[in-house]
Amino acid sequence: MVEIKDVAVGSRADKCGILAGDKLVSINGREINDVLDYRFFLADTAVTLKLLRDGEELEKIIHKKEYDDIGLDFDTPLMDKKHSCENRCIFCFIDQLPKGMRETLYFKDDDSRLSFLHGNFITMTNLAPKDIDRIIEMHISPVNVSVHTTNPELRVKMMRNKHAGEVLDYLPRLAAAGIRLCGQIVLCKGINDGAELLRSMRDLAELAPAMESVSIVPAGLTKFRDKLYPLSQYTKDEAAEIIDTVEKFASECRERLGTSMFYCADELYLCAERPLPSESYYEDYAQIENGVGMIRSLLSEFDSELAFLDEYLDGYTPPRRVSVATGVAAYPTIKAMAARLEAVVEGLTVNVYEIRNHFFGESITVAGLLTGKDMCEQLVGRELGNELIFPENTLRAGGDVFLDDMTPSELSDILGVPVRAGKNDGAEFIKELLGKE
Repeated sequence: MVEIKDVAVGSRADKCGILAGDKLVSINGREINDVLDYRFFLADTAVTLKLLRDGEELEKIIHKKEYDDIGLDFDTPLMDKKHSCENRCIFCFIDQLPKGMRETLYFKDDDSRLSFLHGNFITMTNLAPKDIDRIIEMHISPVNVSVHTTNPELRVKMMRNKHAGEVLDYLPRLAAAGIRLCGQIVLCKGINDGAELLRSMRDLAELAPAMESVSIVPAGLTKFRDKLYPLSQYTKDEAAEIIDTVEKFASECRERLGTSMFYCADELYLCAERPLPSESYYEDYAQIENGVGMIRSLLSEFDSELAFLDEYLDGYTPPRRVSVATGVAAYPTIKAMAARLEAVVEGLTVNVYEIRNHFFGESITVAGLLTGKDMCEQLVGRELGNELIFPENTLRAGGDVFLDDMTPSELSDILGVPVRAGKNDGAEFIKELLGKE
């Protein structure tokens, strides 16, 4: 049962007399507890809504087209509280945050509904068999799973949850039911790499075609690991060894399954100082949001859009001086792209600045974890030109504040130039450098 926050004026719900404050009990006799129940059972063309108003039951019948909305709004998008994580993973990034940051940053979600709605990865440790039944009944797909290892005993050790191993049995159940799956393996040096990584890849490959892709990502380690499980960064040679292992197995998968299936995160290639694979290797960039193929995609888009540069130059007025802030990992790529554009655009000067992550520690090299404070401290007094462009993914989902609670407007005031959040898109990068909206 969920409370209705608002009813859209003129909607079907409004016309049949449903009011804000009514409690939705069921649709066509099926209990409603969250957004998945609501969307699934609302899909019918004729729906009977059981409601509670001031303690009294009433029914409303609505006829509509299949999947049409009826105009109800609820307190939260999930119509329920987020499900929090029940694990204490040895590599958990949230456990490595310093004290004193905003409260929402310390919340660990592990919610299957967010996996379906927003692509979040889940561990399945807070799912009961009835939850798996519901996923299968509603055909909630895809489900993104943080696997880490298919060795049950090792998974318990890594996640510090006694149920972490047994819930691996959910994967073949979901696969057999036709639920699409995407996997993630966060590698911890000396723990789930080497022979254990090979075991995990072999086991997960057996779930194809339901298991569509698996990303291999090194654990992110901040400087705030006091009293946490001892972990260390991969060296250049160790990262190269992981790449060789994954690419060899991926090649076998291409021959046997028609897909690479397993992909290393860009971070591993940068650590190993290896060239990125070609665009064809990443197929449909299934795990780009997980840092897999992000740089290759950016480069490919940039290359293709340069062929249409004349269209971008319409309205461009030289001279223009602009600066770009980025993380250590992406710096060589961004600098090279900026130099190529400078070479073919009259009057364009681009200063690309590599920002080291003093806030979390210099072992964190990805741009998405840069803070406003680090950008300020390392850019004050530098030549910034007409505008500063910083990575859009440094901002929280609302797009209004950095991880350290500094806002873009505060960054602008301190540096004395307008600032802009730059998108991870080749075409947008060209527009941003040319000062176009």
